[in-house]
Amino acid sequence: MLKKLNDLQFVIGLFFSVVSVILLLNEWMSGYGNNLNVYTGSGFLVFGLAMMLFKGKGSRQ
Repeated sequence: MLKKLNDLQFVIGLFFSVVSVILLLNEWMSGYGNNLNVYTGSGFLVFGLAMMLFKGKGSRQ
């Protein structure tokens, strides 16, 4: 796990995934019907997961 934390691509993906979960949970808990949080949270989640799952050109396993 520590090797993954040294990879900047994984850390950025983790950050965007955590922010997306916060946005989606906030929208779900408040129930105001603000669709901007849903769209932004969904986009951040897709981007974060893509950053974490796709390996870069120079990264080794």
